[in-house]
Order: sequence, then structure tokens, then C-alpha cells
Amino acid sequence: MKIIYILPLFLLLISCRNNKNVSKTEYQETINMEKAEGSLFSIYFNKGKEHNHPTLAIWTESLDGKYIETIYVTKSYASGIFGYQAMDDGTWRNQGGSSYQPAALPLWSHKKGLIDGKCTVPSIEHPFVDAYSGATPKGDFAINTKVKSENYRLFVEVNQAWDWNEFWVNAKYTNSSYKNVGQPSLIYSVEVNVIDSVYYLNPIGHGNVIGENGKLYTDISTITTAKEIFSQIKVIKK
Repeated sequence: MKIIYILPLFLLLISCRNNKNVSKTEYQETINMEKAEGSLFSIYFNKGKEHNHPTLAIWTESLDGKYIETIYVTKSYASGIFGYQAMDDGTWRNQGGSSYQPAALPLWSHKKGLIDGKCTVPSIEHPFVDAYSGATPKGDFAINTKVKSENYRLFVEVNQAWDWNEFWVNAKYTNSSYKNVGQPSLIYSVEVNVIDSVYYLNPIGHGNVIGENGKLYTDISTITTAKEIFSQIKVIKK
């Protein structure tokens, strides 16, 4: 008799787990970018336990390090208009408004070149309009797009406001740009070729902590929670 009762319970537990997994996928978001030319591929982002409205940019470069194109950039950064307005003293207003954030995505900002021939960081006066932009999804999401190149490097730069740790503490720098960020932007990359179809992006460095240059700093030993904003970033070529 014990076996008769234990077996249905076991099956019920399996059913509940399967239903839980199914319901989770319902919250995933897919961003489809309409492009006429290029090879189709998808980028899959799985959020990590530290995911909390991050800012990010996705772009491609040639194998010798020349910028090709921006695929995606968070709308608030591209427009210079944020849901919470950052003040010069490192505090935020509980309302939307224009904010200048050079430390948010410094590598991408310098790689893409000048906007309107005048500035690297997007602002309300000089927004970046040469790529798809939108709010960063709150959960797991995928981006379907096309790229013209066949051999290139794919980059993702991600940053999260007020992301402090034991090394990157609030008092480390007095610069207001730093006080709006904390840990510097984390850079992921992978080399894409004509042979393989599945790729995983790994962190390769971080950006300048106050956004004063576009250098890639390869020592990420001081980066902690920022590594857990995304648990996995995967690319599949179609």
C-alpha cells in the first residue's frame, strides 16, 4: 500500500516542477530587429541573482579591433533620459529626467565614435540613434538580429547603478560619475566565425570607472556582484 501512495506523489512532484518551468518561459521577452541584410543570429541573456535594471550595449568589431556596428543599447542611456535623474552630488531624484552618465558604458561610448561629431556619451541634446534601443527586459530575454560580417568579435558591456562591493566603495572616488555606478562596467566578448553555430560570452575586463577613456582593463579580480547580473550570455547562429 505504501508504494501505491508514494508513486502518485512522486509523479505529482515531477508535474509541479514541469509546470513551474513552463510558466517561467512565459515571462521571457524576444526582441526582433528587422534588418534586410546579413547572417541571422540570436543572443540569449539569462538573468543572474544580482540582475536589477542594468544598462547594456551590444556591438561588433573586426578581428583587428575596428568598430563595425551597434546592435542594441539601453534606451535610457542612448537618449540621455533616465527614469531616475542623477544629480551631480551622486544622489538620484525620484523622477525622470536628463542625466549625463559617462561611467555607465565607457568602452562602447568611446568605441562607437563621436555623436554628431561632438561627444562620446549620449545626451538629451545628442542622442544615439544608430541602433535599436529599448528598456532592458526584467527577466530572461533574446535578441534576434542580423550582422553583415562573417568573422567578427561580439561585445556586451553591462553596468548597474550603485553596485558597490568591498573594493569599489562609495568613498573610493569623489567623482560624481563614479558615485552613480560603483563597480565599473563589465565587458563580455566572443569571437564569431563561419564554422561554429553556438558561442558563449565570457567576461574579459571592465571599463574606466569614471568614464574618462575607452580603455579595456583586463583585471576583473575586484569585480564581484557585477559578474552575477547575467548568469549566461549565449549566441546561436541560424
